[in-house]
Amino acid sequence: MTAKPASMPERPSGKRPSNADGSQPTAAPQATQSAVQQAASAPVSRAPFWGWLMLALALVVLDQATKLWFDNALQYGERWHMLPFFDFTLVYNTGAAFSFLADGQGWQRWLFTGIALVATVVIVRMLWKHPAQRLLCAALACILSGALGNGIDRLLYGHVVDFLLFYWQDWYFPAFNVADVAIAVGAILLLLDEVRRWREEKRQRTQSEA
Repeated sequence: MTAKPASMPERPSGKRPSNADGSQPTAAPQATQSAVQQAASAPVSRAPFWGWLMLALALVVLDQATKLWFDNALQYGERWHMLPFFDFTLVYNTGAAFSFLADGQGWQRWLFTGIALVATVVIVRMLWKHPAQRLLCAALACILSGALGNGIDRLLYGHVVDFLLFYWQDWYFPAFNVADVAIAVGAILLLLDEVRRWREEKRQRTQSEA
């Protein structure tokens, strides 16, 4: 008997393995990474930016309108009793919010005006860069309106008009205005945004470690 020659192993074709339908498999991880990069490089819509500026402008108008009304309706130092712990009044504050540094000799007028101008530039830039972050932008818009509202008073009158007075028996909280309220609300919202951001970062670290 003649032995059959042994078959030679086939040479690799060099082609990539194909799917059952003959198509080439796709690189899913690369496609996902490309999609993420495209999303990150996508232009940010600036439309909300103008909305935040309009919010700040509305609060400034409200602040200035209430100051003007009380400045004309009341005499300096006069009080309208409203509740056992709250009065409308009219006082002038040469300091910062809630009468901070009100006992200065006039230099604080230009100091706080300069701070308001710097804060305005910084806040507007942050609103432009992060218009989609609602909580952060709401906080910045409130702070911006307060800085502008009181800054206008200092430039025009050399003092800030305050008309909201809370007290209890012999204890009195410094009189304040709408701009001061906006600054306080903005500070609270800013703190809440930082807490939210910290919790989100902690959640992402926990998921990545799992």
